[in-house]
Amino acid sequence: MNDVMRKAPATSWRVKLALYYRLVRLDKPIGAVLLLWPTLCALWLASNGVPDWQLLAIFCAGTLLMRSAGCAINDYADQDIDKHVKRTALRPITSGRISGKEALAVAAVLALLAFALVLPLNILTRQLSVAAVLIAATYPYLKRFFAIPQAYLGIAFGFGIPMAYAAVHNMVPGVAWLLLLANVFWAIAYDTEYAMVDRDDDLKIGIKTSAITFGRFDVAAVMLCYAASLLLWLACGWHLGLRAWFVAGLSVAALCAVYHYTLIRGRERMACFAAFRHNNWLGAAVFTGVALDYALR
Repeated sequence: MNDVMRKAPATSWRVKLALYYRLVRLDKPIGAVLLLWPTLCALWLASNGVPDWQLLAIFCAGTLLMRSAGCAINDYADQDIDKHVKRTALRPITSGRISGKEALAVAAVLALLAFALVLPLNILTRQLSVAAVLIAATYPYLKRFFAIPQAYLGIAFGFGIPMAYAAVHNMVPGVAWLLLLANVFWAIAYDTEYAMVDRDDDLKIGIKTSAITFGRFDVAAVMLCYAASLLLWLACGWHLGLRAWFVAGLSVAALCAVYHYTLIRGRERMACFAAFRHNNWLGAAVFTGVALDYALR
C-alpha cells in the first residue's frame, strides 16, 4: 500500500506533464517550424549569410517558446469553441483535464522565458518582442469578427523577421517589412488549407476563417497568396543581391505550391491537412536557397 501511495504522485505528475506537452503542441512541431523558417531567413539576410551563433540560438529557442505560449493562449481563448470542432474536442482544456488558469500560467511562464532570452539584446529588439507577445495574445480573439484572421496570424508568425533585423542592425529597414508581408501571404495560404479541414464545423459555430470568407474561390485564393509571397521573396532577395541558388530555392518552393494545389483542389479534409503540413518543405526550400546563395559565393 505504501509503495502504491508513493508512486501515485509521480504518476500524476507524469500525466500532468504529458497534458502540458500537448497543450503547447510539442507533439505537433509543424507550427514551430513555420515560425522558424522565415526567422532563419531574416537572420541570414540581415547578417549577409554569417549570422552570430548566439543570436541564432536565442531566436531558435525564442521561436519555440513563443509558439508554445501562443498555443496555450489559443486553447484558453477557444475552450468553448473547440468542443464543437471534431479535430479539437479532446484538447487538454476542452476535455477538462487542464484548467484555464493552468493554461494561462503556462503561457505566462513561457513568454517570460522568451523575454529573458532577448534581454541581452538592444532596446529595439526588446520593444519588438513586447509587440510580438501582444500580437500572439490577441490573435485567438480575431476569429470572432475578422474575416481573414490568417492575415493577423501571418504577422504573429513572421514577427521574428523585423526582430532579427533589429537584433543585427538596431533598425528595421524597409525590406524587412516587405519580407513580413511575404510571410503574411504565405500564412494566409497555408492556414486557409488548415481552415478548409474545419470549415463545416466553423460554419456551424459561426467563427470567421479565410476558408469561409473565400468560399468557392478558396483554392484560387490560396494559390494567389502563394504567388504573391514567392514574388515578394524574389523581389527582396534580388534587391539584396541573391541570385542563382536563391532562385533555385524559390523554384522548388513554387513546385511545392503546385503540389499543394493537387491536394486541395478536391477540398477533402485529410488532403487539405496534408497540404498544410507540407508547407514545412516549402519554407525549407526558401531558407535553403538563401543559405546556399551566401555559402557558395
